[in-house]
Formats: sequence, structure tokens, C-alpha cells
Amino acid sequence: MKKFGVRDQVGYALGDIGGSFVNLYIGGFFLIFCTYVLGVSPYFMGTLFLLGKFFDAACNVIMGTIPDRWKLGKSGDKFLPYISISKWILAASCLLSFADISSLGSTATHVWVVFVYLFFCVAYTADSIPYGSLASVITNDPVERTKLSRARAIGGMIVGLGFLSFVPMFIYDHSGTVIPAAFFQIAIVFSILSVLAYTGLVRLTTERVRDDKPADMESGYRFKEAFTAAITNRPLLGMMVASVGSLLMINGVSQLAPIVFAERYHRPGAFTINSFISIGVTLVLFVIVPKLVEKFNKRNLVIATAIFSLAATLLLTLVTFENVYVFMALYNMATVGSSVFVMVVWALVTDCIDYAELQTGKHYEGTMYSLYSFARKVGMGLGAAIGSYALGWVGFVSGAKSQSPEVANGVLKMYTGMPILSFLLIIVGVGFIYNLNAKKTNEMYEALKERRALQIKE
Repeated sequence: MKKFGVRDQVGYALGDIGGSFVNLYIGGFFLIFCTYVLGVSPYFMGTLFLLGKFFDAACNVIMGTIPDRWKLGKSGDKFLPYISISKWILAASCLLSFADISSLGSTATHVWVVFVYLFFCVAYTADSIPYGSLASVITNDPVERTKLSRARAIGGMIVGLGFLSFVPMFIYDHSGTVIPAAFFQIAIVFSILSVLAYTGLVRLTTERVRDDKPADMESGYRFKEAFTAAITNRPLLGMMVASVGSLLMINGVSQLAPIVFAERYHRPGAFTINSFISIGVTLVLFVIVPKLVEKFNKRNLVIATAIFSLAATLLLTLVTFENVYVFMALYNMATVGSSVFVMVVWALVTDCIDYAELQTGKHYEGTMYSLYSFARKVGMGLGAAIGSYALGWVGFVSGAKSQSPEVANGVLKMYTGMPILSFLLIIVGVGFIYNLNAKKTNEMYEALKERRALQIKE
């Protein structure tokens, strides 16, 4: 079996790239498409996002138990076969989400919007649960898992900043008016790229942590036991709270960002510039975060940067900066805590999964990750809902070619204010609930190392 190396890191990053082409595109531009092109109200969209993600979260738990119970194919792999199938369903959901059916009438349009969003939720769950769980079976080495977490963060950045940053250049014309057909054209490109990226993931990564159970029904699995292990897993509960906070910001502000630059600063192209600034910040963090983690511990690093960002975003909300370039520079510095959290979160989550193995002596990777993902989907739903409701709160007019100055300024305040709540939740989750400090983490892995060595001998 191939040793862990760059091949696995590139492959795992490709997995997040594949998911992000669909998830981030829908998360960032589905609201704009539905309000500007289909004429759906932001309140309707906010309710759909909220209820849809709770539905999605319930699907997570179901999907998480499936790989723990059954294997597909003869390879012996636990998660890769599921990804090979779900990548096609996810790509289809992207195409359906941006189909212009406004000519069908209001009722049919609203029914269609509900259908395609729920279909996307199911498709993304069928893909993201096996992918997220995959990290725990690629390697059980803590250092190597940190490398996978960093690779995953870079994967999302490549799409979120390197590709989505150019979307406004295609969906707005020179006068700032939305171009309806451009949304579906972009969806075609992103769907193809998503499938190609997932294909690369399957070919490059190797599942090394295996069991010898049969490929049909997995014996010994008990959902009640797995569920009990999850809800009594204090580190996992802390990560759930922190991730809800993180995704409140990511899913909420991602919907508002294009509107802020188009309506408040009258510079749709500034969204692209802002994305490149974010890329620069992330690349710097990519280089220094491993060194900072080694020196301060990943938990302490998250807490410190979240406290800084809490204070910085509070100041940015109270003070308005009229110069768009000054605003972009300050905003990216103020939200650095989010980038740090995203870069190390998956290493923290795999620690939580191993903590469950220490407590139960069993491998419940799929179920554990699905229950953690349940909280992530709740955060996504709340973030998307608050972002949508925020437009209604400030008086946003659906279908209008442009918004009033008062509305534009209100959107700006929501864009800078939502991160305040996010960083508070990260501090509570990681600082007060998650209790695996450096000493406890090292002790946990020493105990697991000894136990796994005995299991191999037996």
C-alpha cells in the first residue's frame, strides 16, 4: 500500500474543490438568481434555506450510518465508492438550480425552487458525508491529518476565491444589471469541473485504515451506541457549536458580498479584487499556520485569532469606510480568525472522531462525521436564512434593477455585523466546550497507538 504523501493531499484537496464548485456557487449566487431572475422574495428564500438545511441535517444522520453498515464493490474501500456515485448527482443538482423557469408563472416557479434546493441538499449530503469521513481512514497519524485539513482548506479557497470571484464579471453587464442566462452557463462549467475534481480524488487517495469485515452487512454496528458516543463526546459538541458560528458567517456574508460591492460601492468588479486580497491572506496563513500550530497548539491558535476578529469586526461595523479599497483591506484583516478556523477545523474534528474510538473501542467514522455535519448544515441553514432575511429587513426589493442607498447601506452593516456572532460562537465552542488541549491530545494518541498495536497482534 502506498505511503501517505503529497498524492493524498492533492487528492483530498481535489475533493473539496469538487464539492465547492457546486456548494459555494449555490451558496453564493442561488439567492441572487432567485431574487433577481425568478422574482422570489428574500423572505421566502430565507425560510427555504432554513428549513432546507434542517431537512439536509436530518439526511446527514441517515447517510452517515450507511457506509458504517455497508460497503460497495470489491475494493474494500469504505467511502471512495460512495463518492464515485454521488459526484454525478451533485453535478446534476447544480444544473437544475440555475435553470431559468421564470416563464412558468409564480406558483410553478416557487414549487420548482423548493424542489431543486431540496434535491441539492440531498445530493450534497450523499457526497459530503463520505468525503468528510474519508480523512479518518486515509491516515491515523495526527500530523498527516493536519496536512489533510490544510489541503482541504486550500481546496475550498481555490474555488471560493479563484473561481467564484470572477462570477460577478459574467452575471452583471456594464451597467450593473443581472444577465439571467449567465447563471446556467456558469453552472455547466462548474458541474463539469466538479466531476473531474472528484474523479481525481478517487484516483489519488488511498484508504489505509481498514477493517476485515465483510463487504455486505457490517456486523457489530449499533446506531444507538454510536449516537450515545457522539452526544457524550464533549470535544465533538464543542466543534459543533464553533462550526455553527463559522458557517453563519461563511454562508451569510457570501450571499451579501456581491450585493455590497454592486449596490453600496457601485463596483461589482470589486468583488473580484476582494477575493484576490483574500487569496493573499490565505496563502500567507497556509505557510505560517503549521508553524503557529506547532508553537501554540491548534486550539489556542483558533481561540486567539477569533478574539482578535471579534474585536475587529465590531469596530468595522461601528465605523463606515467610504473608500472601497480601504474597506476591503480592513475587512480581510478583521476576519482572519475565520480563515484560521477553516484551515485547522478538520484536524480538530478528526481528533474528536478518534476520541470516540478511545471511548468505545469501535470505528464509527461515518456516523460521527454525519452528526458533526448535522451541526454544520444547521449553521449553513441559519447563515443562509439570516443573510436572506437581512435583505428583507433592510428593505431589499426583489426584481429591481438596483437598490436605494438606504438599502445598500443596510446590506453593508449586515455584511460586517454577522461575523460578530460567528466569532462569539467559535470562542464558546473551542474555548469553553472543546477540552482536548495539547497534553490531553498527546495522551489520547499514545493510548490509541498502544491499543491499535495490540489489535494488530491479535
